[in-house]
Amino acid sequence: MSTLSTEDDGEPTAGAAFLGRLRDFVRDHPTRPPRDRAERLSWARAWHAALTDAGLAAPGWPADAGGMDLSLPDQIAYHREMSRLRAPKHPCGLMGIVAPTLIRHGTAEQKQRFLRPMLRADELWCQGFSEPDAGSDLPALTTRAVPDPADPGTYVVTGQKVWTSQAQQSDWMFALVRTGAPDSRGDGISYLLIPMDSPGVTVRPLRDLSGGAHFAEVFLDEVRVPVANRVGAENGGWAIARTSLGHERATAFLADEFRYRRVVDELTDLAVRTGAAADPVVRQEIARTEAGVRAVAANSRRALDTVLAGRDPGPAASVNRLIRAEFDQSLHSLALRVLGPDAVLGSREPTAPEKGRWTYGYLMSRASTIGAGTAEIQRNTIAERVLGLPKES
Repeated sequence: MSTLSTEDDGEPTAGAAFLGRLRDFVRDHPTRPPRDRAERLSWARAWHAALTDAGLAAPGWPADAGGMDLSLPDQIAYHREMSRLRAPKHPCGLMGIVAPTLIRHGTAEQKQRFLRPMLRADELWCQGFSEPDAGSDLPALTTRAVPDPADPGTYVVTGQKVWTSQAQQSDWMFALVRTGAPDSRGDGISYLLIPMDSPGVTVRPLRDLSGGAHFAEVFLDEVRVPVANRVGAENGGWAIARTSLGHERATAFLADEFRYRRVVDELTDLAVRTGAAADPVVRQEIARTEAGVRAVAANSRRALDTVLAGRDPGPAASVNRLIRAEFDQSLHSLALRVLGPDAVLGSREPTAPEKGRWTYGYLMSRASTIGAGTAEIQRNTIAERVLGLPKES
């Protein structure tokens, strides 16, 4: 399968009857969320459960995992149509990370147990990778899992995870834990699925710059986890984690290509309405965002093409992650320039333009070059593992 170029629109195949089914589904299941924020999560979960039951979810998953098993052009057409219809995002964004990992490395029992409830949003997941002293240097993690001497079929897990997105509402955590010697680094890490309602799990929300509590720290105090919940071999979790990280930095953001296309159009309309489009600097920056959308699209499609060919995105996925993160920041910086003085009005101000969405997006975008591996780490990965440059001394 050849890699799509930037100009390739990913036209659907002649047999793409799913597009008509998608439109029929949305007609019968409106995409406008309820006004009450407290009700939105339940509504989104119900919406995606119905989408799954209709056989219209997981366009890139293989059929035997419950997906649609679409070709690359059809997957692109699917995401374009879902964006056009303004379909709600899956309430568990991390599904795009853990699901490919289970599909590739999980046992038949694990796939049977977890994939469909995950897809229907019956169960939500969080990621337990980062720790207070092991963020960018992830192989230094210290959360420990040791076999229970009285019950060899059970691990006892103790440690702490931090910057854990959606931990407060999650049912499960996919986590990296140390099962080898303390100094074993990547050679002594296992990949474990931990129920969040287990005795010994404590979640403490962390308030961020936007005023929300999207992250949390998670404390694990002698949490008992079945060995059957380990994905892959003991001490083999680091290689498996590369699948998770590769998808996080690559294919998990394919749908964002079309969301960004819509957002750029909306920002351009805002510039025209406010008169900011008369500023030649603003016009130049809008032109730059157009180029940015094309770069995001090209890299997302290359990454998906790699996965469909049966290969891991690997270190090249860092290119996709870096481009997307920096584009997100530049896009929202331009939005604040367009808003002018109104940019200081946050989402909680009743007079904020468009309910403060652009200011909120700007604040959230500050984390784009930190979360899931800092921009500096991504650049090092690209330099050393893609370009073959020597490591820093």
